[in-house]
Amino acid sequence: MTNDGAAKGKPNATARLDQIQQQVSGKATTRRQKKSKASEGPADWSDVLAELDQVRKFAQTPKSNTTGYIRHKEAGKLWVRERVEMLLDPGSFREVGSAAGTATWVKANPSSDNIVEAQKEVIADFTPSNNVQGFGHIRGRRVLLTADDFTLRAGHADGALLAKTLYMEKLAVHMKLPMIKLVDGSSGGGSITTYRVQQATYIPELELLPWVMRQLDLGIPNCAAVVGPAVGLGAARAAGCHFSVMANDIGSLFNAGPKVVEGATFEEDLSPKELGGAEIHCCNGVIDNLAADERGCYDQIAQFLQYVPNHGGVLPPVVPSTDDPNRLCTELREAIPRRRQRSYDVRSIINHLVDRESFFEIGRLWGRTVVVGLARLGGRPVGIFADDPQFNAGAMDTPGCQKLMKHIKLCDVMGLPLIQLLDIPGFAIGTAAERSACMKWAMELCKAYFATTIPIYTIITRRCYGIGGAILVDNRNPNCRVAWPSVNWGSLPLDGGIEVNHRAELRRAGDNYKQVYNRLEAEYLNLMNPVRTANNFGIEEIIDPAMTRSLACEWTKHM
Repeated sequence: MTNDGAAKGKPNATARLDQIQQQVSGKATTRRQKKSKASEGPADWSDVLAELDQVRKFAQTPKSNTTGYIRHKEAGKLWVRERVEMLLDPGSFREVGSAAGTATWVKANPSSDNIVEAQKEVIADFTPSNNVQGFGHIRGRRVLLTADDFTLRAGHADGALLAKTLYMEKLAVHMKLPMIKLVDGSSGGGSITTYRVQQATYIPELELLPWVMRQLDLGIPNCAAVVGPAVGLGAARAAGCHFSVMANDIGSLFNAGPKVVEGATFEEDLSPKELGGAEIHCCNGVIDNLAADERGCYDQIAQFLQYVPNHGGVLPPVVPSTDDPNRLCTELREAIPRRRQRSYDVRSIINHLVDRESFFEIGRLWGRTVVVGLARLGGRPVGIFADDPQFNAGAMDTPGCQKLMKHIKLCDVMGLPLIQLLDIPGFAIGTAAERSACMKWAMELCKAYFATTIPIYTIITRRCYGIGGAILVDNRNPNCRVAWPSVNWGSLPLDGGIEVNHRAELRRAGDNYKQVYNRLEAEYLNLMNPVRTANNFGIEEIIDPAMTRSLACEWTKHM
């Protein structure tokens, strides 16, 4: 009797062995499967990759025959991708959303008998979103970048994809990388043509700004270069940054453009510069610094970034210093004139004090009674503040209070110690000071001092009087203060103070007025010897000005 199962199993086993042998030898035969409509196309997806390449080529090629591009170039402005190339280290740009935009799709072969071929569409034209975004490096420092393309609808929202712009703002918060904004237009702000698209009007929303506020509060450096007309949302994004700079030749900023202003206020024929050019906004504090051109803007942004960390939760960047921290500054011994009425160049004092060529001034053209900026001491970044006796005799006015208040907040959120060079006769007085609400802003400045926690090293170089002096020198507990031998301080300066406090005595002197005044002045000058204050431990130390750098570097090292 035969075993049917074995007889049937033998050929199956032989066939299986043959299959294995074919696979090992590489000669296996494969059965051709029927193509489904869904699987038609090259196996390497080169058709889709080709479409993406086509889209990116459209985006990276300016529409040089359009009115927007022609006007852009006639205004002397770089195209958006030329700007990115100028700002970033060569070859470092990695775009995000390179295929985002509006594509025009057309049927490639509508008359084909094959239904799949007849329905297939290809890209005939592509308009990229008008905000180029991505990663890059500035002098080796990794940053996020967003740059407006004014040639596409002047940066209005119709040409931009909000989701793309919002994504980058969120990414900055989560990655904690500096955000650089090249502002030229409305930065995705509104346009009434949006009503047509949506077939309805809408309530304005703050989708972007809450994420921007989070960046600012976290100390994630936000820098803006105004390289064209910054309007509406674009103006807000620039003005809200930690540091902003405007190109003098092409930059301007306004809440609404000249045509809207003309319709609302009847101010006619205003140019962008007349409405909101650099002479206006670099002198009122809306924009921090002025640059001659676009390259100057990008150089200043690169400088600013050298002093600040990626976010306020890490230490600022320290670099090796070739300037000896213990260098004697003998020039400082003669920096303050013996005659009280004479002024001096406070920037010269700053430059002698800090590491050579490290002082980066912020806001030079506004709030001119004070000087603020960033510098290094022994390679460590610090904030700098000084009164400027060449403007209003150093009496701090409303713009000066506002400028110093902003700088204190910047130093606080970036974790930068603050070095103060004080020569303050008090807050500004007179009708102009009262009309500008000087005392109100003085108290706002006081709030800023007490709301922040950064360490402050105060160097009193000459005058320190009144409530103004008190706020600037007595805002930490304990305070860290030194003084130069040129100091004089108190509740009121002698000039004016003698007349106020000895009015009756001087009136009784009659013809002997000058003699009595001189006697009183001599008495007070004797009492104003700073050594007497040191005897009472009213000041921690009076130092040789030549030693100022050494002491400040040592303090900064331990902060």
